[in-house]
Amino acid sequence: MTNEFDAFLLEQFAPLGDIRIKRMFGGLGVFKGELMFALVAYDVLHFKADETTIPAFEAEGCGPFVYEGKGRTVTMSYWKAPERLFDEPDEFRQWAADAYAVALRASAGKQKKPKGARPGKAG
Repeated sequence: MTNEFDAFLLEQFAPLGDIRIKRMFGGLGVFKGELMFALVAYDVLHFKADETTIPAFEAEGCGPFVYEGKGRTVTMSYWKAPERLFDEPDEFRQWAADAYAVALRASAGKQKKPKGARPGKAG
């Protein structure tokens, strides 16, 4: 990964506003505010996905980011972005915005769970 590639990514993500790219785990995390909504691993862009957006990735023939960690296969909630998006700025922006919306939903879901609460126990 080069600074040229970083600059290219920032240009692609610019329509979303204040985007930050952070080097992490041998790759890149793409953040808006404190939320990571995309990652780059092995020079491949992946967008955060959930049940609402995964069908679009599947329709494009794209799969999730998978790696080997601690003796097991780990499948992440980031899916390979269709390469054609780099030539279609409006669609790129929409896919990126959708990925950010997924990150927002995931963050909201984490915040709703009170710490120390146990299922099935009344307060």
